[in-house]
Amino acid sequence: MAGSTAYVGIDLAWGTRAPTGLAAVAEDGSLLASATVRTDDEVTAWVDGLGRHPAVVAIDAPLVVTNDAGMRQCERLVSRAFGAHGASCHPSSRARPQFDPPRAEVLARRCGWRPDPEPAVVGTTGEPVAIEVYPHAAMVGLFSLGTVLPYKARSGRTVDLRRAAMLEVLYHLETVPELHLEGHPRWQLLREAVEDATRHVDLERVEDEVDAVLCAHLAWLWVHRPTALRVYGDVDGFIVTTPPPAQPRWRRRVEPLSLTSP
Repeated sequence: MAGSTAYVGIDLAWGTRAPTGLAAVAEDGSLLASATVRTDDEVTAWVDGLGRHPAVVAIDAPLVVTNDAGMRQCERLVSRAFGAHGASCHPSSRARPQFDPPRAEVLARRCGWRPDPEPAVVGTTGEPVAIEVYPHAAMVGLFSLGTVLPYKARSGRTVDLRRAAMLEVLYHLETVPELHLEGHPRWQLLREAVEDATRHVDLERVEDEVDAVLCAHLAWLWVHRPTALRVYGDVDGFIVTTPPPAQPRWRRRVEPLSLTSP
């Protein structure tokens, strides 16, 4: 299916009330489209509407959860590698109702996306491959950050701090040459929404979609540059993100730098 492959990223909410971000990139890595939805029906309709075969679907949400309690081994490994840089994992287990079964597992089964932690299998069976990814850790690794960028809502974070941090996220993604974000109509709408944000809700309307763009890029890397990524865990639960950071951790400035598009 030459010319009709897509690499899909999903920043999947744990429930259907919160927004889910979607994005897809083409075979050359350029952004095709992105969107924000809520239900599984909307997710599958959007992916089907791409009109392309999804070779890899990278999902930011627990995908394979087999442990009855505690934390998955892959979460321990990622937290050990990225915890000093602020990118530890939340624990997931079957003891928590939202992970028995995980929404990502249900969605993957419904769509025929096969979870597999081995990049070499992509394209060998004709089935799309699903991988679990972690954008916070990936940003630390891909962009050599000393700590995660504080763009998510947390107690004590002001709108101004979050907006400035989100602008840094946009800037870093715009430096990824394969994505070709500059001039993309949907990306420009996302950037304008962040620049004009005056309330937390303004940022929350776009942050999942921005994360999904990174997830789609990770899906593309999984095939085209697999050595840039590493698998933490195994078939009983795995997360794909970058290798452990070599750069030192540094404290966050009070206010992030104001960055513009490259």
